[in-house]
Amino acid sequence: MSRTVFCQYLQQEATGLDFQLYPGELGSKIFNSISKEAWSKWQAKQIMLINEKKLNMMNPEHRQFLEQQMEAFLFQGEDIEIEGYKPPAS
Repeated sequence: MSRTVFCQYLQQEATGLDFQLYPGELGSKIFNSISKEAWSKWQAKQIMLINEKKLNMMNPEHRQFLEQQMEAFLFQGEDIEIEGYKPPAS
């Protein structure tokens, strides 16, 4: 049986993550209040950020930048703007 959480990103009850995907206190906060759907949306944004900004995950400053963007996206409802990216026309 899957667990449900009140997702802070979606602002509704949704299926929670199966296990803690991120370390530390922030990881616990994500596990307890972010849904699978919201995490999936973040992962798509994260990949775009890493690629477009040419982030190196071995660089502590780049990891810190990505973590700040993650918190803003998941918990503060900020949409991540990626310079030069234009979504495909529908």
